[in-house]
Amino acid sequence: MTALRLLRTLAGLTAGDFKDRVRRPVHLVVLLAAVGLGCLAVPPADGRWVILALGEYRGTYTSAYVGVATALAGGLWLTLGGFYVVRKGLARDEETRVGQILAATPARTVLLLAAKFLSNFLVLASMLGVLAVTALALQLVRGEDRGVDPVALFQPFLVMALPLLALTAAAALLFETVPVLRGGLGNAAWFCVALVVGIKGQSADAPFGGFGAGPAAGSLRAALSEEFGKAGDHTFSLGLTQIPEPLTPFRWDGFTFGGDFLVSRLLLVAAAVALALLPALWFGRHDPTRGGPADGASPAADAPAPVPAYAPPPAVLTLPRTAAERGGRTFGRLLAGEVRILVGGVSPWWWAVAAALTVAGLTLPLDAVTGLVLPAVWIWPVLVWSRLGSLPVEHGLEGLLGAYPAPRRRLLAAWGSGVVLTAVLGVAPLLRMAFAADLPGLAAWLGGLLFIPSLALLLGVVCRTHRVFQVVYLPLWYLVVNQVAALDFMGAVREAGVPAGPTPLFPLLALLLLGATFLAAGTRRGLTT
Repeated sequence: MTALRLLRTLAGLTAGDFKDRVRRPVHLVVLLAAVGLGCLAVPPADGRWVILALGEYRGTYTSAYVGVATALAGGLWLTLGGFYVVRKGLARDEETRVGQILAATPARTVLLLAAKFLSNFLVLASMLGVLAVTALALQLVRGEDRGVDPVALFQPFLVMALPLLALTAAAALLFETVPVLRGGLGNAAWFCVALVVGIKGQSADAPFGGFGAGPAAGSLRAALSEEFGKAGDHTFSLGLTQIPEPLTPFRWDGFTFGGDFLVSRLLLVAAAVALALLPALWFGRHDPTRGGPADGASPAADAPAPVPAYAPPPAVLTLPRTAAERGGRTFGRLLAGEVRILVGGVSPWWWAVAAALTVAGLTLPLDAVTGLVLPAVWIWPVLVWSRLGSLPVEHGLEGLLGAYPAPRRRLLAAWGSGVVLTAVLGVAPLLRMAFAADLPGLAAWLGGLLFIPSLALLLGVVCRTHRVFQVVYLPLWYLVVNQVAALDFMGAVREAGVPAGPTPLFPLLALLLLGATFLAAGTRRGLTT
């Protein structure tokens, strides 16, 4: 291929994949979350939730401060959540048989990987672009300083956040080509990696400049000391934090990125490109003659593939529905079947860890049970919960299940299977709180029991993929573990031994989510009939 033909092929592959990605619901979910995070990064003057702070201080909402705050928040969130948006590009090609078509073309493996990397990067960059526009709007809406400096506002997005998204795009591609990281384990692993990067990347000596927080924090502290002196807390913090009192503003007009920092960001981009192209050493380009699943094939590659999103849907064979049987015994059999489907294929080692957590819940002191064991047992099944609602779609069973005579009853049984799993994993904390007559704790436990399956089922039915629940639930759980009482859906955050969260809210919210699930499922059935 000539250089021009290579560029045209690369551009065509990248553009086609990018268009397919941005049409998917998970893209919209993470995008809205990024916009919401931008609002938290530049909260109202009397806001009690912040992303960026120096002790009890914050910068006046100039272009420089708004740009840095939202760029840091965007880099933090999109490094975590954006990974789940872009990570199934190769698997989707395999499922839709597009990968086999690409395998038959003369395009080189490096070219295919480069196209996927660029597509991943463009999807994440589009989210960052929306966040940059949000930053401009927030500066004008907050009104503390409406003098817009485009360079000061947008430069942090380009220099601080964009190189991190290149690394995220490359990591998502790498995870897809490593068998052990291709599935749900990879999702959980990246969550841990992103947490480490988020914490360590804030230090001034982080590799490749980290999040870029080091230079910004130094300049902010200098401006704060100049205006208020050395008195007060100047501790730099980046992350969602609840504060007792509104932060005190101080004037900060930005800083200039040093040459060493700019070089480190270019090196970070170069490292991301190298990481993205590294799988060319073993990736088989979806070619079944070049090995098994280790070469990138999906474990279900031999199953009938769903129709690509860009292809016209085929005529659906509608099976006649039989008359629905009534009675609790029938629903009991249906519920038992849904439970078997939900936990089908779960490793014995998974159950062994669940059993060990149960033993810990029965033997440790009650404070450790509510503060440690309960969060542990209600994060362990995250990969199983994420199957709720999405399993029929991802396994091509929608047509078969469409013939079931009572679709609402089947959906209710699917939700019930999630409730059963949640209760089984959380039985030890339940018994300990019952024996201790901890009625507020029991009420909070009940809220979590209903809320988790309801959230999983709604996201699975609406978004038709297991990944959205994982990307929503993992940060929610992490905030609860970090003592954010307002989001505590399980009773793990306690004050004077009593759950500090809004306990009555979550059972009600669970019922609303369940109602929304039935509405969404009914609407989808109406559109497909």
